Amino acid sequence: MVDQQWNGVRQRVAALATQPSSGEVFGSLGHKWALEDPLTDDALAELEAQVGVELPDDYRNFLTVVGAGGAGPAYGLFPVRRVQGRWRWEGDGADLADLSMLARPFPDHSPDPESLDALLAERPEEEDFDEIEDFDDAIEAWDERWEALMFAPERTAGAIVISHLGCAQREWLIISGTHRGTIWSDCRADDADLAPLLDGNGAPVTFARWYTDWLQEAERIARQPPAKA
Repeated sequence: MVDQQWNGVRQRVAALATQPSSGEVFGSLGHKWALEDPLTDDALAELEAQVGVELPDDYRNFLTVVGAGGAGPAYGLFPVRRVQGRWRWEGDGADLADLSMLARPFPDHSPDPESLDALLAERPEEEDFDEIEDFDDAIEAWDERWEALMFAPERTAGAIVISHLGCAQREWLIISGTHRGTIWSDCRADDADLAPLLDGNGAPVTFARWYTDWLQEAERIARQPPAKA
């Protein structure tokens, strides 16, 4: 069964907090190895009814077996909570996802590459301006065009933000479309496009692979003897 892959995971996460080097795991000082309570089946059904789509199997089983969020990759897995009768994901950038668009397929392609390349080529450079004020005005105008293209809500239809790595870098879980169930990185703040996470063989990383790979690496780091001062 799909949910068997999560057996014992909650206990493994809790055990990490007691390991000698648990604080050396990136992001652990943020999530502190705490997990939200798992969702009940009724809560999961209500959540999916609200967003209008069934979540990917490995993620929905995680929510009911391990927890509704908390300790996880980077600064943790964004929790999904019921607030004033409505479900929502909470975290730094979680509101970038339009929950009314989760049933729409996540786009198969980036913006027209030629348009993207042309816009990047037009990015102002400070050395091209005699006055710093003129450069500031030009880069501000360019940033507005970039954000209008790259941060258009339809570009992340069918996806939710589930984690952040700091410096406005985030990771998304695709809910609908041909990429359903996979994790995508979001470094648009650094002028890079959304891109799928790939394993060593070039295959897209699923939610289960993303979380369990993190857990195994966290266990490896946390069990090491503390570094000597």
